[in-house]
Amino acid sequence: MKTNAIDHRAPPLGALVIHPIRPKASPARTAAERLEEAVGLAAALDLEVRESLIAPLRAVTPSTLFGSGKVAEIGELCAQAGVDVVVIDDALTPVQQRNLERAWKVKVIDRTGLILEIFARRARTGEGRLQVELARLDYERSRLVRTWTHLERQRGGFGFLGGPGESQIEADRRLLAERIVKLKADLTDVRRTRNLQRQGRKRVPYPIVALVGYTNAGKSTLFNRLTGADVLAKSMLFATLDPTLRQLRLPGGRSAILSDTVGFISDLPHELVEAFRATLDEVREADVILHVRDIASSDSEAQGQDVTTVLDELGVKRDEGRRILEVWNKIDLLDDEHRTEIAEQARARGAVAVSSVTGEGLADLFARVAGLIDEDPERIFLLSPGDGEALAWLYRHGRVTGRNEGADGLAVTARLDPQALGRFEQMRPDLTPRLVAG
Repeated sequence: MKTNAIDHRAPPLGALVIHPIRPKASPARTAAERLEEAVGLAAALDLEVRESLIAPLRAVTPSTLFGSGKVAEIGELCAQAGVDVVVIDDALTPVQQRNLERAWKVKVIDRTGLILEIFARRARTGEGRLQVELARLDYERSRLVRTWTHLERQRGGFGFLGGPGESQIEADRRLLAERIVKLKADLTDVRRTRNLQRQGRKRVPYPIVALVGYTNAGKSTLFNRLTGADVLAKSMLFATLDPTLRQLRLPGGRSAILSDTVGFISDLPHELVEAFRATLDEVREADVILHVRDIASSDSEAQGQDVTTVLDELGVKRDEGRRILEVWNKIDLLDDEHRTEIAEQARARGAVAVSSVTGEGLADLFARVAGLIDEDPERIFLLSPGDGEALAWLYRHGRVTGRNEGADGLAVTARLDPQALGRFEQMRPDLTPRLVAG
């Protein structure tokens, strides 16, 4: 009997996106902006958003979040629009999620679950997959009351499958806990390897420049512009997740390592902050942090504050001097009058206004980054005319800022960090550099 070929390209699921406004909430951004972001998150998950709405709450109902009248109203809207998934742009308790699914007879997912699902689809490296799976299991552990409905008692057991009389949900929780332990052990090995790699980079030594920013701020496009890489760069929330490292050539020949990290977002799930802490350690160890902001967004200030909040969680404080440099991206999307205003504001606040698409402002950015890295004092190294080995070493491990050839040899002015200077003095004890008078 012949059967028709199966088309595995299933149609997208229809979605309703709801942004609740809790009582006495004082958000940093408008409800409309929050709803727009939630719609973008749903679209990033390939959901077809058929309806979206803002739902003010007079009071929070413990069992369903919304009042009974609103639950009934949304249920009718679900039926009329033919939606398959309702996205709640808020955190739901397991009981609320279960009750809403029963009332609306559709899948219900909250903000945390939505972001976790996006991360699960986008992670590419082994480390990224481990981190996402750990975050998802931590999230699902409290939701087995919703996930499993077959709670009948098992008839018996075969060792690890669960003893006689053990309920299915108890077995599920035990297996889930065992999987979490295994993932944490695997991540510990990954972190050990990452620390060894980081120590290796310190021995080179190349300074580390880390890109951070709100998701869709243009970090990956800027990363490609600065390094000539081909990292995926799309106008999509969380287009890239896994950290990428590339060499960055700064003015004067100095090299640095540029690190592109996962984008931040408001109310980033705690599970993800914990799971990605090893990856975000690249930010903590960075010599310079470039905070990339979408300056063309009306939400730019609030997004910048959200990024600062996550940096604070990681122990990266703004009072650490010149470590953090704000990069105001996407000035190409501004009209001339607004662009002039933004350029003046950037200068006043010590930021750099750039366009990662057109390249405008990148020369200034390179110079600022080089200046932040070059905090080490200038020294003059007197080399003999044929001492090409020492000259090449200075270019490789420091930043040469001047050369003056004379009859007695070559006077090279360069900046070396303390570690590189120590290695040079061990390698060439016959050469004693002198500090340039400040």
